[in-house]
Amino acid sequence: MIKKLKINKNKNKNKNININQKSFYFEDFLETNKKNKILKKSNNFQDRVYLLFFFFFSLILIFSIKITHISLNKKNIFNIEKQTSKFSLIRRDIVDRNGVIISRNVKTFHAAIDPKLVKDKKNFLIKLRINFQDLPINEIKKKLNQKKYFRIIKRINQEEKDKLWALGEKAIKFEPFEARMYTHGNLFSHIIGQVDYDNYGISGIEKYFDKELKNKKLLNKPLKLTLDSNVQYIINKELNIAMKTFDATGGGAVLMDVNNGDIISLVSLPNFNINQRANIKDKKFINKITKGVYELGSIFKTFTVALALEHKLVDTNTIIKDIPRKIRCSIYEITDMKDHPKNLTVEEILIRSSNVGSVILAKKVGEKNFKEFIKKTKITQNPEIELEEVGVPHQLKWNRCKLETVSYGHGITTTPLQATALYAAMSNGGKLIIPSLIKDRKTKPSQTIISKETSNKLSNLLRKVVTSKVGTASLADKNGYYVGGKTGTAESYGDKKNRINTFISIFPASKPKYTLFIMLENPKINKDLIYNYRGVETKAPYNTSGWNSVYVAGKIIEKIGPILAINNKEFTDLYVVEKFN
Repeated sequence: MIKKLKINKNKNKNKNININQKSFYFEDFLETNKKNKILKKSNNFQDRVYLLFFFFFSLILIFSIKITHISLNKKNIFNIEKQTSKFSLIRRDIVDRNGVIISRNVKTFHAAIDPKLVKDKKNFLIKLRINFQDLPINEIKKKLNQKKYFRIIKRINQEEKDKLWALGEKAIKFEPFEARMYTHGNLFSHIIGQVDYDNYGISGIEKYFDKELKNKKLLNKPLKLTLDSNVQYIINKELNIAMKTFDATGGGAVLMDVNNGDIISLVSLPNFNINQRANIKDKKFINKITKGVYELGSIFKTFTVALALEHKLVDTNTIIKDIPRKIRCSIYEITDMKDHPKNLTVEEILIRSSNVGSVILAKKVGEKNFKEFIKKTKITQNPEIELEEVGVPHQLKWNRCKLETVSYGHGITTTPLQATALYAAMSNGGKLIIPSLIKDRKTKPSQTIISKETSNKLSNLLRKVVTSKVGTASLADKNGYYVGGKTGTAESYGDKKNRINTFISIFPASKPKYTLFIMLENPKINKDLIYNYRGVETKAPYNTSGWNSVYVAGKIIEKIGPILAINNKEFTDLYVVEKFN
């Protein structure tokens, strides 16, 4: 029994132990299970974090590879051209005096090809050949084989873009950029100039005002010029017609307000389309008005007469007696027309354009006074204008016969712009005004070169050159406009074969408002042209300014007069209205 009891005790003991163990392991199980669940949740969270991290890392890696690829191929995209500022540079508008847009930046495109995207090279080239016959297909074929990104058309227009788009080729890409567009094509080519592909001015107004045109603070304020688009169009058209009519090699014109120097129109022919980026090197394309340097001939006689009057040496009705038909000075022989009377008044010397009479007046004035006049007017110095394309008159060296030849416009050179500015001073009361292309600019104080009295006398004399029976500019006499002026036949400096026929006019002569300079280069007689000369139909007897440049000036004044009058009530009331009475 004892033994049995002992065994039972052990059983109980073991039983107790099992119970305790069971309890211990259950609790531990519960705790462990709880920890495992937490651990499992933690592991799941970490897996998600790792997954997200991997995802973002992959995106960053892909993006970096893409950026690197683009950077490496950027040189090929633009044919290794500089990319600075092509898409960021903005320039101000340029407008005429009435707010009409002349130059503006617009969004446009270059057309390019990515050879890697061309699936059927042969078919692709056929499409290009059919739709764009001017493209160098063989050159494009070579570039396709090189498998480098390249441009096929720069600065495409909308029509070209639509045609390229219609081809349905993914390989064709359009690169946006800001381009300078000129709304009038070739109308203002010698004035406005051009910009390069980076939008930097390289000529004309674009270059002269490059900094101002790129000023971000002034982007909403256009650069306003003194030019009038309508007047410019008419003068350009009439000059082109004149070149064909008289078979001239070139032409030019400038219209200026005599009171403030505003240039209303400036034309030089031949011109060119500034939207087409051509490299103009031919001398025929120079700005003849600002850069052309000429011996302008008889228009200088006006200055000789002005000096004689200003110094009280003569009056308009003073008679110069016994004027010889020709005189000699050193190697120079100075002659007059055979029909000139021996006795001429000062007025008649200008009206008949007497060379010998001008020499006599110049001698009365004297070399000293002539030199002072030329120095004061700066007519032999570089012209002042908002353009870099200006001519340099030949240095005037005074010698034995220089006074004589200068008196009638030979042996002295200047630009048409300077001659026009000086005529403005001759007619506005004697004030020398600096010509300008910029509207409402700050003007420098004007310099008086002749008295108002002399100026009034000259205006009357210039009117008689047009109205007198023996005057040389009758074809410019248009009703209502009171045109006055002086003709000139001259030569291009250094090229005596290059003949220049000129006419410079003022109107209305009774109270001058405008001066107009017209020139034709190497004109010829048009044997088929019938003139209405003082009411009589006739053909041109001579190849002189009176039969071509004056004729053109008359046609121009008749057409631009009403336009100028629209913006000038005083002009309209006093002068134009008479045309309709």
